[in-house]
Amino acid sequence: MSQVSAPIHDPASVDAAIENRFCARAFLPRPVPRETLENILRVASRAPSGTNSQPWRVYVLEGAAKDELVAKVCEAHDALREHPELETKYREDYDYYPRHWVEPYLGRRRQNGWSLYGLLGIGKGDKDAMHAQHQRNFRFFDAPVGLMFTLDRVMGQGSLMDYGMFLQNVMVAARARGLHTCPQAAWNHFGSIILPHIGASAEEMLVCGMSLGWPDLDAPVNTYFTPREPVESFTHWVGQGQP
Repeated sequence: MSQVSAPIHDPASVDAAIENRFCARAFLPRPVPRETLENILRVASRAPSGTNSQPWRVYVLEGAAKDELVAKVCEAHDALREHPELETKYREDYDYYPRHWVEPYLGRRRQNGWSLYGLLGIGKGDKDAMHAQHQRNFRFFDAPVGLMFTLDRVMGQGSLMDYGMFLQNVMVAARARGLHTCPQAAWNHFGSIILPHIGASAEEMLVCGMSLGWPDLDAPVNTYFTPREPVESFTHWVGQGQP
């Protein structure tokens, strides 16, 4: 059947996979079959990209390879806390966040942090607890699968937009199979450790990491579901279609 004419028999399920996607921060040790991972990546590869360049590269970490990376990055994260001057050693390849936050983004960021830490009982100024929670990123939140996404450095900024669509496809395809994910820019500072570990070449840069697996439904942190702005707050109708 033509891609143009192929019907979507259950649009509610498509919407549900998108709307119920969230950043899970606690996973069960239950493994994910390789066939399932391959199918998720196959579906995700239908993401659009400029001139069909398909710029994504994916590294799947499981078992000992994942555990070894966790140990390396957690050690570096602890060292960075004790010796902030090491920050120059651990730089991300591109600015994921703005260098100077402004409203309304600053307020949303603060609300997100306060809500998450409040749910976990982490008080403002509790640097030890904050450090430990932040380090959960580098343990893949105990997920059985860690994904690392890289991009050839020769590619332009537009490829990062292509990459975003690919990542969304990965998360939605995982959700359709009962799995959950957590995309993680936190890893980006440690590309100098991660890229050699996964066998990436010097011509690649780290885009982000991602935890993937079966969610721990009993973990309080997985009850945190971020709010979204209403459509009217970010949409501008120009010309026909105005109410």
